[in-house]
Amino acid sequence: MSKESSAPGLHAGDGFRTGFPILVGYFPIAIAFGLLAKSATLTFGGSLSFSVFVFAGASQFMALNLLKTGVAIGEIIIATLLLNFRHLLMSASLAARLEGRNRRFLPLVAFGVTDETFAVAATQEGGLTIPYLLALEVTAYSGWVSGTAVGYLIGGILPPLVQASLGIGLYAMFVALLIPQCKKARSIAALALGAGLINALLGMANLLSGGWNLVAAMLIAACLGAAFRKEDEMEEERA
Repeated sequence: MSKESSAPGLHAGDGFRTGFPILVGYFPIAIAFGLLAKSATLTFGGSLSFSVFVFAGASQFMALNLLKTGVAIGEIIIATLLLNFRHLLMSASLAARLEGRNRRFLPLVAFGVTDETFAVAATQEGGLTIPYLLALEVTAYSGWVSGTAVGYLIGGILPPLVQASLGIGLYAMFVALLIPQCKKARSIAALALGAGLINALLGMANLLSGGWNLVAAMLIAACLGAAFRKEDEMEEERA
């Protein structure tokens, strides 16, 4: 038995149990990704590799859309990096709560961090362990990868209405993640609307390609978000 699994706190069984709802949520969205990848003329191997090596739903949908519109690979890589940059902070936050000294699996844990696995892990009481995090992430990962394969192989036989409903699954998930945060702070709602507005205005200006417009909108929105956050902290200190 590994040192981590004998440490007090959450264990692998807890990870499988708490990860199962994420698997259930990921599976239909991944089917939609497999469907869209096939419609974008990606091969089965390419589509599956997308999910196996990237494992980031929002980035995969965004990259797929950019590929379909002819955006250059370099712009897609930078946009994906910026979109996933938040995972760096999430991984650092989880690492700070880890029990045990053997952390050789940290790269694997960092790879498996998503918005959903982070939200579940961060809300657990007690110390986190490597077996718990790996079990949680492997469960979610299996749902995403298997859903992609199923979507590519048999998704085409589904009725068009069902295919369309699967396609909006990711947007529904984004809304479900965004709305609670907007309720907590109006600045977040303003920032989300502002980011969309910036991207739209850049598109209307037609100075950059679509990929660079997205990158610029992310950077501007991130800077504004940092400024809003600093003002909020100063107001809290004065209160």
